[in-house]
This record gives sequence, structure tokens and C-alpha cells, in this order.
Amino acid sequence: MASFPEGCALLFGGSGGIGSGISNVFAGGGSDIAIVYRGNQARAEQVAQAGRDLGRRASIHRADVSDPRQVQAVVADAIAAHGRVHTVVWAAGPLVNQRYLASTPMEEWRHAFDVEVHGFLAAAQAVIPHMREQGGGSFVTLGSAGHDWWPQRDGMSVAVKASNEQLVKGIAKEEGRYGIRANSVLVGVIDAGQLHELTRLGQIDERWVQNTHRLLCLKRWGTAEEIGHACLFLASNEAAYITGQRISVSGGFGV
Repeated sequence: MASFPEGCALLFGGSGGIGSGISNVFAGGGSDIAIVYRGNQARAEQVAQAGRDLGRRASIHRADVSDPRQVQAVVADAIAAHGRVHTVVWAAGPLVNQRYLASTPMEEWRHAFDVEVHGFLAAAQAVIPHMREQGGGSFVTLGSAGHDWWPQRDGMSVAVKASNEQLVKGIAKEEGRYGIRANSVLVGVIDAGQLHELTRLGQIDERWVQNTHRLLCLKRWGTAEEIGHACLFLASNEAAYITGQRISVSGGFGV
């Protein structure tokens, strides 16, 4: 069990392929959870119920994170439901089709920034005043292991998440005096979510699998729960003197 202040972890994208694993780890680790979803209410409720089964309070909240007003509304709802938001986990993001930068449609590029970067900034702006009033809090974003080793055709994900890496550093610098921390988890190839969907769409094949395995020290894909454990540590009181940092959960990708 990790240790947290009273209140909840607010998980944007908390019902997604990786997000659901993170939600489960937070609930199992001793934190109440507030799950933000966009379209799949049934899936969000399943994840919340799994948290309740572990003895935690769990709520679900719907929002399109590209709309700052909806982000503000779910933050207010989570505070009303739980009394306090002690952590924001940013795991929201669109499907990233595997394309070279030269072939990436501008509308997909703009949409990715609207969801991941503008959405995260809107969440931070909505939550920071609350965290200041409560004496602190923590932000944890999901970045990309591609920051350390450029993955061809995954550039839109890497570039977008690199922007959030700078926001994390900015929050750490500007808000540390209020007891607010910000860190990120760099995500490698995880056996959930996008990997499954891109495989179904034929954008990932056996050649890609073999080539990627050659780059890994650990010859397997990671799990959503392994991402969750890194997020849990960075959000917890056990990491109270860690801010502006990143942990790569990538199986040694690019080492």
C-alpha cells in the first residue's frame, strides 16, 4: 500500500487500455479514484467497480478533453465527489496511426495536440489552484520511450508527448513552492490499448515485432499494470522529494 493524502487520483483516460491498468493499481495501492472517460461509459463503470471491489471509493466522469470547459467541469465534479484531488494522472490520447512525418495528415496532428497537450494544460490550470489550497499534490503524465530512441512512424506520439514533458518541467519549477510535484512515465511497447488496435488495423506486423524485440533488453512487451506501478510510486508520499523527473518503463528500449 502506498500512502496518499485524503482524496482521489483523477485519471484522465483512466478507462483506456493502459489507463484501466493504472486505475486498478491506484485502487489496489490505497487511493480512491475518479475516472475520466470520453465515450465508453460501460467500460469506465467496469473499471470503477473493480476499484470499489478493492474497498476504494470510485467515480466516473465524462469529458472531451479537447474542450477546456468540459475539463473544468469534471475537475469540479471530482472535487465534489471526493473532497480533494491529490493526483492527476494524464493518460488521455487518441489512436496514433503509424505514419512517417511526411505522410501525417495535418488534421490528425492538430487533433493529437488538442487532446494531449491542450487537454493536459487545461487540466493543470483547473487543478493547480485547488492543489495550492490543499497544500500540494502531484501530476503524472504518460510520455514516450521514443524520447530516448526515435521510433519510425510513431513521430506524432513522440512529438506530442515531448510537449507535455516541457509542461511537466514547468509545473515542477513554478509550483514546487506550493508542494505541487510533476513527473512523467515514459511508456514503451505495452501489451494493451494501441498495440492491440494497431495490430488489428494491420499497421503492426510480425516484422515490426521482431525488429522491436531486438531493441529491447527484456524480450517481452510491458503491461499496463507495470506502467501503473511507476505512476503510483511517483504520485505517492514515498516520492515526496521527486519532481520534474521521468521514469522510462520500456524494457530497456534503446539502451
